[in-house]
Amino acid sequence: MDSLYIWIKALHVIFMVTWFAGLFYLPRLYVYHAMPENQTSFELFKVMERRLFGIMTIGAILTLVFGITMLVLGQGVLFKMGWFHAKLLLLLALFAYHYACYRFMLAFRADANQHSQRWYRYFNEIPGLLLILIVLLAVVKPF
Repeated sequence: MDSLYIWIKALHVIFMVTWFAGLFYLPRLYVYHAMPENQTSFELFKVMERRLFGIMTIGAILTLVFGITMLVLGQGVLFKMGWFHAKLLLLLALFAYHYACYRFMLAFRADANQHSQRWYRYFNEIPGLLLILIVLLAVVKPF
């Protein structure tokens, strides 16, 4: 069972990296898409955003699937640990961020973006902060 758990954990981390790659890059595309001087590339940005969001969503789903699998294999032991509750809260924030990325993609697709490139630059920092906190909780297990 321990060997299976380690393989599932490795897959969980691999797809988490895939997911975060998208979470880091998609809002960067929004920065460029929000710049009026890039108007000639708007249609290309729409295609890139849609494709990246698809890959990112697959990474999110597989991260979730392998995470739940680890919970089942571990017989729920993680639920007894305080750090894990904090991690779950941050994961909810991460899924909310993912959904916000989806809503922004739809707004760009409809040529109805309401935010500036500067706003997206700040928005782009959120997954990095969440990643730091989640990894620290999962590795250090402070409480």
